Amino acid sequence: MNRRMLNRYSVGTGDRFARQAKAQLQACIQALQEGVVVVPVWNKSNREHTIIGSDPAATRAAADAAVTALHWDNSYFCDADHITLQTVDRFLAPCDFYTMDVADEIGKPASAADTEAFVKRHTELLGTVTLEGIDETFEVTRDLLRDAAGKFLFAVKKAGEVYRKIEQTKGTGNFIPEVSMDETDSAQTPVELLIILAAIADEQIPIQTIAPKFSGRFNKGVDYVGNVEQFEKELALDFAAIAYAIKHYDLPGNLKPSIHSGSDKFSIYPVIHDTMKRFNAGVHLKTAGTTWLEELIGLAEAGGDGLTLAKEIYAEAYAHREELCGPYASVIDIDPAKLPFPLEVSKWDSQQYTSALRHNPREPRYNSSFRQLLHVGFKIAAKMGTRYLDLLESNEAVVAVNVTENLYKRHIAPVFLGHHE
Repeated sequence: MNRRMLNRYSVGTGDRFARQAKAQLQACIQALQEGVVVVPVWNKSNREHTIIGSDPAATRAAADAAVTALHWDNSYFCDADHITLQTVDRFLAPCDFYTMDVADEIGKPASAADTEAFVKRHTELLGTVTLEGIDETFEVTRDLLRDAAGKFLFAVKKAGEVYRKIEQTKGTGNFIPEVSMDETDSAQTPVELLIILAAIADEQIPIQTIAPKFSGRFNKGVDYVGNVEQFEKELALDFAAIAYAIKHYDLPGNLKPSIHSGSDKFSIYPVIHDTMKRFNAGVHLKTAGTTWLEELIGLAEAGGDGLTLAKEIYAEAYAHREELCGPYASVIDIDPAKLPFPLEVSKWDSQQYTSALRHNPREPRYNSSFRQLLHVGFKIAAKMGTRYLDLLESNEAVVAVNVTENLYKRHIAPVFLGHHE
């Protein structure tokens, strides 16, 4: 069977307003000019579409147009991000990558019969488990296997339901399946990940990426907060567990980890690159590039009406900060005391605004609270409708430079090419 295959290196690029596909693709072209193929995956969730009032077909149209305009000959994908059985329908026609989010189902008990059947089917996991490339070994008792299966089987079965619904429409092998387990309370152990992957294989879901949970915080649009050495250890264990599952459970050979909220996690990019090379594997860096913020930076940089609008968006975001931050509370850390008053921001020039917003940790005026509030403030721009979109169009050149440079220099180059500043 011919199956659509995701390349070893891929980058999940959000584009909330579907205006920056060419600028994003240009970053992948720059990587190609360096001899490295990094394929773009344009991802957008049902929640984002609902907030903006957009449709998945618009994401597909923007991607197709960019690929045609820039003569991109490699593969590319459109991802129905964090999809569920309830929300998948509108994504069936335009998408060819599906992130099946079953995090809410983790911990819901599987039936005793399903759990016991799993334990009997996977006695190979009992005893001492050795993972290639990892010095430590793992002891798995029948009780541990039963408890972990009981924790994850229900969620994996839900993923199976979503997968089969997509398969009925798209056909076998015509899309990339991903299972997302990252939005949970704690990181999965290597044994838990093995059990999850065995269950996914039992459900006959040919996943090509899996999003595990890591320790630390992956806040929106800012750097990783946590122990980098611990992250490195967890990532290595995930690579090793995936390699074991490919070998033992006949999962696709290109299966790789997907790192969600991967945007701007500068402190762990060298670790991702080095660990990926160590295991001779790939990675999907998802939600990378903070495109909406680069649009805002471009407008502010352009001055005039663009800067005026950028200030207005901040003032509105500040006024509605509790409402905007609520849905993202688990992935932002905003210090209200560090948010400048809108009156102060109204007096800023372009450089003051962009210095506070652009993610440059060496810039003394950089303000992560200001940045995070604006990150979740895209709803304000969405309500402005054509006023915002028209300004994007009239300032396309300066916006595009920011989008491309950010995605290539700060994300693609360090992760996939090993270029570090």
